[in-house]
Amino acid sequence: MSAAADARRAGERVEEVLDGLAASGDRAACEAAEELVRVLMEFYGAGLARIAERLGTGALAPVLDDDLVASLLTLHGLHPEDVDTRIGRALRAADAPVERLGFDAATGVLRLRTNPAAATGCGCGSGGADATRAALEDALACFAPEVTGVDLETAAPPAPLLQIGTRPHTPARVP
Repeated sequence: MSAAADARRAGERVEEVLDGLAASGDRAACEAAEELVRVLMEFYGAGLARIAERLGTGALAPVLDDDLVASLLTLHGLHPEDVDTRIGRALRAADAPVERLGFDAATGVLRLRTNPAAATGCGCGSGGADATRAALEDALACFAPEVTGVDLETAAPPAPLLQIGTRPHTPARVP
């Protein structure tokens, strides 16, 4: 399992525990757990901020391609790159054959178009769009969590190739 999957699973587990406490009806325990999560987030965020400040933006460059590090920096508002740059990183990390059409910061929706000419596979459509969407959403969650939705358009297939050749040779008739 990748570090990003481990981190995502840890986040899901925190949510499960908090939801379980909320379902128990023990309001005081639920509030205490939520406060503990907030305090720990602030503590780790302050530590990451100090590291980033002391190292400087240039020293962070080698780790910005790491999905876990990028996710933590973004979560704490410490990532030195703007959202457009991080979206580009996510698209490269997903290695999906897509063309970026635009990002609406107000809604969080990223518009993309599949590029069938760059796609590989059998051409039968098995798993193509679903696998592409999953890879994109995973990468965007790590590098650009500001993207809350993906509008994935399918590009029109390329026009069929027109084959031009010589006519079949027919022997001349001799009278």
